[in-house]
Amino acid sequence: MAQWSQVTQLFQYLSHDMVNDLYPAKFPIDVRHFLADWIEQQIWEDFEPSKLELEARAKHLLDQVIKLLQITSEQNSSIVDKLKLLQISKTLAYFQPQPLEFAVLVRDILRKEQFLLSNYPQISCSQYQAKPTAPNITMDQLVNKVLEIQDIRQKIHVLQEELNLDREKFEAMVPQGSVMQNGLDPLNEDPQKNLRICIQQKEYNLHSMAVTRVHLLQECVERLEHYQVDLLSKLKIWNYEQHKAAIGHPFDDNLHPFQAGFEQLLEMNAKLRQEVFLVGDPTNLGLKEKLTALITVLVQSSLVVEKQPPQVIKTQSKFSASVRYLFGDKIAPGKPALLKVQIINEQQARALGQGGLPNDNVGELMNNTAILEHNTATKSTSSAFRNMSIKKIKRAERKGSECVTEEKFALLFSGEIHVTGCDYPYSIHVISVPIVVIVHGSQDINAMATIIWDCAFAEPDRMPFVVPERVPWRQMCNTLNIKFTSEVNTRHKLNDYNLLFLAQKIFDKHDTCDFSNMFVSWSQFNKETLPGRPFTFWQWFEGVMELTKKYLHCYWSDRLIFGFIGKQHLHVILKDRPGGTFLLRFSDSEIGAITIAYVAVSENGVAKVQNIMPFSKKDLEISGLGNRIHDISYLIYLYPNIPKSVFEKYYIGPAKSAGSGYLPFKLVTVAQAPEMNGPPDQTMQSAQTLHSPDTYPVGDSASAHSPVSIPQYPGQYPDPFLDTFLDNQQQVPFDISESPNMDLGDFDFDSELIRQ
Repeated sequence: MAQWSQVTQLFQYLSHDMVNDLYPAKFPIDVRHFLADWIEQQIWEDFEPSKLELEARAKHLLDQVIKLLQITSEQNSSIVDKLKLLQISKTLAYFQPQPLEFAVLVRDILRKEQFLLSNYPQISCSQYQAKPTAPNITMDQLVNKVLEIQDIRQKIHVLQEELNLDREKFEAMVPQGSVMQNGLDPLNEDPQKNLRICIQQKEYNLHSMAVTRVHLLQECVERLEHYQVDLLSKLKIWNYEQHKAAIGHPFDDNLHPFQAGFEQLLEMNAKLRQEVFLVGDPTNLGLKEKLTALITVLVQSSLVVEKQPPQVIKTQSKFSASVRYLFGDKIAPGKPALLKVQIINEQQARALGQGGLPNDNVGELMNNTAILEHNTATKSTSSAFRNMSIKKIKRAERKGSECVTEEKFALLFSGEIHVTGCDYPYSIHVISVPIVVIVHGSQDINAMATIIWDCAFAEPDRMPFVVPERVPWRQMCNTLNIKFTSEVNTRHKLNDYNLLFLAQKIFDKHDTCDFSNMFVSWSQFNKETLPGRPFTFWQWFEGVMELTKKYLHCYWSDRLIFGFIGKQHLHVILKDRPGGTFLLRFSDSEIGAITIAYVAVSENGVAKVQNIMPFSKKDLEISGLGNRIHDISYLIYLYPNIPKSVFEKYYIGPAKSAGSGYLPFKLVTVAQAPEMNGPPDQTMQSAQTLHSPDTYPVGDSASAHSPVSIPQYPGQYPDPFLDTFLDNQQQVPFDISESPNMDLGDFDFDSELIRQ
């Protein structure tokens, strides 16, 4: 209604014709006035005359407008407005055959209003400035309103008692047998007249306070409803953010503000129900029924899954979860609430919205009951299910190529609770986030892919557990970035070059086009294997995360790992680097491995980019990456020209002798290279000089393939995103004569650990 309130301030400066043009006879200004709030809450911008697929949605909005006008007419006390609104509702039926025309008309009216507010009139006077709308009533204000109602009730009680005494006194003053005229004794006019006036004044005051009391009750109930709707909306957002937290989105798990809101709403509802009961419902406003409906919705929303179960659960394995009751200690004494957990499938989860709990069990769950217990220290009431276990699971019939790791279930927590201050018990329930049940550890990665897709791309208030079949790459790369930084527990995010390579990999494209608006399907994510590989995109990406989290966290956080880069791009950025320049990249041919690519120079000045066999998790368990880089002497500069000494802090020397009489030993990494006399298209050109990285031409050893078009940037370094490496660094000139003695036999794709 903010826009309408601003538009109405301009009416006094608009001509009559302009207003009539703004609101045509087919959509009178009365509709805009009486339904201002509702109209501004709907989305009209989507409608276009050519979008026939939106006709059903437009018809739904038209039907709602007509219905709201009829309801407003019934509630309006003015007979003129009542008849006018009824007539308008009949007039709008003209749009029934063409509802899209109606929606476009409303869209155009709102656009014209916005144009007026921004462009007309062009005067800087304060009266043209939009007035701030009144703030929503706070809970404290609502409490004060209820106190005002209670105060009026007490005053009415006192005044009623005084009125009863005055009436009794007045009746005693009337002589028996006298003639009464309108309740007055003509023979004793003065004293009786004064008392009569006093009685009439009190009757008027009594009636006035009673009317005020009813109006305040009506206002309080409406405000209570708005406050409750707002609180429940925030709770839905909390649940949605909790769901998104599984992929690393920030999430505040504090439920205390919600508990405070629930407890206040429960208290206010009880007080208002008491006031409505005492006053009755003389105007037939339905306040009692509305309050009952509000408390029912509130109680049914009071159970929240505070700690979600793991979203991939293996049968016969223990897991835990907990639920929180948001009314705190408001449980009727002597009537403990017992909660039960059961597994439900997707179809049963959808049926929950139609009322009733599922009777069929799709799985056998052990240790699935707990009592709601109040913790006086935290002032919270919750149930903890610490040792649950899925004994067996019954799966639905699979569709097409769907596998068991794509089938989603959920845990349903349910029970019956007696709330303090309520007359009868309530059935409450809540479901967990989706889970995937597996029977073997080998299914874990594929099951996690299902969960990642669900958590990342599920819409709020969706039908369980619907997710899109494909999503834009911009959403996917954001998800991968968040998941990677969260899983690795680092602040160093994937950069644009990393994301470009990931896009090229998942779309199997080697150019540098804009991938942001291309769509990634679920099949591309984790059903179809990558071209020439025995694994899917997610299986490969998850392997990199696991490797980085366990063995490369510090290297990645210190920005020493280039990360995701293809071999074609690799040759482009290394072609102008001096011998001994290397970088660390994740292997794209193996799951969970990292490799070293470096510029190798032969004795006759021929240079070539070599890739050492990738180091797996097992390799890094035996000897860390810092030790391996330390051992390979011909690795001189980390790309672009950072001295190798930056890795020294990660080097772990040989263990000292503990006096056992044995000589200590250490493991050393040696990389052996083949002879560098391969085909001309795979051998780098001879170097003009080895003293300056800027004058060192290196050919592309992958030139036999279609080279990737990598944008080149002017300046000393080819990649601008690498500037973070270069703070306070000076380029160190490379001279092969100063390097340790190197032999062609030292270069190889293979890496091997030798004891010495």
